[in-house]
Amino acid sequence: MSPALQTLRRVFGFEAFRGAQEEIVEHVVGGGDALVLMPTGGGKSMCYQLPALLRPGVAVVVSPLIALMQDQVAALRQAGVRAAFLNSSLEREAATEVENDLRGQRLDLVYVAPERLLTERFLALLDGIADNGGLALFAIDEAHCVSQWGHDFRPEYIQLAILHRRWPSVPRIALTATADQQTRREIIERLGLDAARVFVASFDRPNIRYSVVERNNPRRQLIDFLATHRGEAGIVYCLSRRKVDETAEWLARQGIAALPYHAGLEQTIRQTNQQRFQREDGIVMVATIAFGMGIDKPDVRFVAHLDLPKSLEAYYQETGRAGRDGEPAEAWMTYGLNDVVIHRMRIDESVAGDEQKRIEHGKLDALLAWCETMQCRRRVLLSYFGEESVACGNCDTCLEPPESWDGSIAAQKAMSAALRTEQRFGAGHLIDILRGKTTEKVLQFGHDRLPTFAAGADLDEAAWRSVFRQLLAAGLLRADAEAYGALRLTDAARPVLKGEQALNLRRAATRRRVRGKESAPVLRHPGAETLLDAADQELFEALRLWRAETARTQGVPAYVILHDRSLREIASRRPTDITELLDIPGIGAAKADRYAEALLRLVA
Repeated sequence: MSPALQTLRRVFGFEAFRGAQEEIVEHVVGGGDALVLMPTGGGKSMCYQLPALLRPGVAVVVSPLIALMQDQVAALRQAGVRAAFLNSSLEREAATEVENDLRGQRLDLVYVAPERLLTERFLALLDGIADNGGLALFAIDEAHCVSQWGHDFRPEYIQLAILHRRWPSVPRIALTATADQQTRREIIERLGLDAARVFVASFDRPNIRYSVVERNNPRRQLIDFLATHRGEAGIVYCLSRRKVDETAEWLARQGIAALPYHAGLEQTIRQTNQQRFQREDGIVMVATIAFGMGIDKPDVRFVAHLDLPKSLEAYYQETGRAGRDGEPAEAWMTYGLNDVVIHRMRIDESVAGDEQKRIEHGKLDALLAWCETMQCRRRVLLSYFGEESVACGNCDTCLEPPESWDGSIAAQKAMSAALRTEQRFGAGHLIDILRGKTTEKVLQFGHDRLPTFAAGADLDEAAWRSVFRQLLAAGLLRADAEAYGALRLTDAARPVLKGEQALNLRRAATRRRVRGKESAPVLRHPGAETLLDAADQELFEALRLWRAETARTQGVPAYVILHDRSLREIASRRPTDITELLDIPGIGAAKADRYAEALLRLVA
C-alpha cells in the first residue's frame, strides 16, 4: 500500500482515492507543479492536503475567503492535522502564535489570504522557513480569481507568480472548478505554470438535476419550488442587491428561514448570515454572486436562479455549490425575455474593449443556447467544457422533452413588426401590435393601422414573448442599448425574413413541475446514499442531534464533525467497537479516538 493511500485511510478515513486524486497527489509529492480543474465537491482539497502531510515542512494554502479558511482548518484539526490560518479575523496575539508555530515547524498546513501573503513581512517569514527546508508546497485555491474578466477577480492573485520566482524549488498546485479554456490559459500564464501538469477531471455532477422554467410569476414559481425542499439548505441567486433584500424579506414572511447576502450589507451582517448558513440546518440564503465562492457546505440541496447568470461557467460554478455530498440536489432557474435584453445591453454598454465584448457576447450566446436547448441539458453543458456524454435522464428536457414547431412565419411577423415601427420599440409594444391590442401607445403612434396589426392574434402573449426571446437568443434580433432596448434586426435575420431559411422554435410543454426527488428517479454517485429502514432512520436522527450539539459546543459547522453520509453508514452498519467504526467512510484515527465512546453508546 502506498504512503499516500495509507495516509488517506488513517487520517481521513477513506478507503480509496476518487478519480485522478492519487495521480495528482503523487505528482505533487514528487515535487511537480500542477493545475487541477475539478468540479466543486470533487475532492480538490485532498489534492494538496495529502501532499502537505507527505512532504517535509509546511504547506502554504492561498485562499480568498476567511470563512472558508476557518471551516477547513476546523475540519483538518478534527482529523488530527496540525493546521492554522492567518487572516484579519485573528487578534494580534493569536496571529503571533501562528507565526511562531510556523517558525518552529509545528504546522502541516497554514491557510493565508493573498493580501497577507504578499506583505514583505510574511514573505520574509517564509524566507526564513525556506532556508531551513521547511516549505512543503504552495496551494493556490480558487485559482480562477486570477482572471481579470471573471466576477471573482482578485487583483492580488496576479502577483502570486512571485511564489515561483522567490522559491523555484517549492512545488505549486493551483486548483479551480472553472473549466473554460480562456480562464485555464490565464491561470497558466499569470501564475507562471507553463511547466505544470494539467489535470482535468470529469465535470459531470450526476446527482444534480437541472431545470429551467419560463418566467411568468417568479415569486409564485419560487415558492412552489421551495415547497419541495422544506427544511433544506439552499441558495437563491438574484442579479441586484435590491432584489436580494426584497426576496429574502418576502420569503421570511412566507415562513421560510431566508437571509440576505450581498456586498452592500454591513460586514458584520454578512458574516453573521454566512455563519448561520454554514452552521444551521435549513437556511435559505438569498444572494448576489458576492456569496458562494469557496462555500464548503456539503448538504446544500438546491441552487435557484431568479435571474440569468453571466455565463455557463458562472452558472456551472454557482450550481456546483449544491449536492457536494453526492446526494440528490436541484439546480433550478427562471428565465425570461428581459434576461436576454438586459445581458446583451450590459455587455454593449460596458467599457470593455471590442475583443472582450466579443468574448462576452460569445459566452452569453452559449448560455442562451443552453437555456433554449431541446437536447439533454447535461450533454450541452458538458460539451461546452469539451466533455462528451450521453443523455442523463436527470434534467427537465430528458424527463419531459419539449416540443418544437416551425416558427418561420411567426419570426417573419415579429421582425416585420420591428421594421414597420422603424426598429424603435421593445418587445412589449411589438407584441401588443401583433396581438391587435389597442393600447394608448399603439393608438398614439398609429400602429393600429399597420399591416402587422393583429397579424399574430393566433398566439397569446406568453407564446409571443417566447418567440421574441428565442429570436434574441439566436442573434436574429438585438436590443439597442442607446435606444432604451429597442429591438433591431441583425444581418442573420435576412434569410429568415425572406423565407430562404426555416426556423424551428422551442415550445414549452404544458407540464407539471418536476417535483425534485419525488417524481422521477435521481441519478446518484454509487453509494451516495444509504437507504434506511424505520429503526435505522430513528438512530440516524439521534446521531444528527448528537452531532448538532457537539458542533455547537465546539463552535464549528455540523459537517466538520461528520457528514450525513458517515452518520447514515453508522445507522445502517451499527458498529460495535472502534475497529468497526474505523471502517465507516469519513472516520479516521483522530475522529475515532475523539468520538468513539459517544457514537458507540448511541448505537448500543
